Amino acid sequence: MLMFWRMETTEFCSSSNRLVTTTPRLFNEPLMRLRSNRLFITLAIGIALAAAVLGYKRFWFDRPVGHGPAGPIMDQNLFSRPWTERPVLLVGLGDSVTAGFGATRGHCYFDRLVKNPPDEFPDMTGKCLSVVMPGLQATNLSISGSTSLEHLEKELPRLTMMPSNVLGVIVITTGGNDLIHNYGRTPPREQAMYGASFEQAKAWIANFERRLETVLGEIETRFPGGCQIFLANIYDPTDGLGDTRRAGLPAWPDCLKILNAYNEIILQSAQKHSNVHVVDMHSAFLGHGIHCTQFWRKHYDASDPHYWFNENLEDPNERGYDVIRRLFLIEIARVLNRTTK
Repeated sequence: MLMFWRMETTEFCSSSNRLVTTTPRLFNEPLMRLRSNRLFITLAIGIALAAAVLGYKRFWFDRPVGHGPAGPIMDQNLFSRPWTERPVLLVGLGDSVTAGFGATRGHCYFDRLVKNPPDEFPDMTGKCLSVVMPGLQATNLSISGSTSLEHLEKELPRLTMMPSNVLGVIVITTGGNDLIHNYGRTPPREQAMYGASFEQAKAWIANFERRLETVLGEIETRFPGGCQIFLANIYDPTDGLGDTRRAGLPAWPDCLKILNAYNEIILQSAQKHSNVHVVDMHSAFLGHGIHCTQFWRKHYDASDPHYWFNENLEDPNERGYDVIRRLFLIEIARVLNRTTK
């Protein structure tokens, strides 16, 4: 409530021969109310503008990573008995995702497949391959920054022939660097096709298909006792929108079309081989890219509206690695529980 100070004065009134008290109005009450309303409106506008700025920053620029475990929950019963008594060699092939770029020691997805780190999340304690594969050995041949051609030419030659009693379990991430390099800084070419049109990329896509088939065949020859290959598809940091400029990169109109073509080849390769299985990183990571806070988007994940990628955009952060570990482990469990003794 507005209050105004009034000053009383006493004067002699000659007509009535008596003293009268008058109270002059020092402030104009309508004017003060108008000024007060203007102040209120100004404050309201200021608050609204500040909220708009904060909201714009939150929904368009912030990429909160969150904390704690991420990804699907694994059934504890899967780890109550061995999946196989055979000697097993776990092999990592591919790019920086399998090499664990950006992860602290023991926290990349490959390392966490083998054994739990000391600070493992409670829901994943005791859920790793060394628990259910007593004869497990592991080797990670992946190279950060490598392309699918380098996986064939540089990594596979390091994988030697295994004894016939050894079961191979191979985990692969491939193709992502073919697409994103060199971030538009150089004209698009094979193995660095960022910015290419779909027509321009058709021959390179066909070469990837042939190359992937060769890689799978070469792996199989190294394991005369059999192997199971777990091949991840390629995730999309734009959450299905293809707005690469929002990610700080040059525009690339055909990026999603080319990405989808690569993922279709990965799917078809798995369909051709009974021992090749797709690990669906693409679907799992939708909603956890550069639009993770935008609740109106199709893939928004209200249960975990956080960013699962590293600052370089092409690799996961540690929560993302946790997700990938779970995705591979679930698929490996599904396959080995069905096919091994």
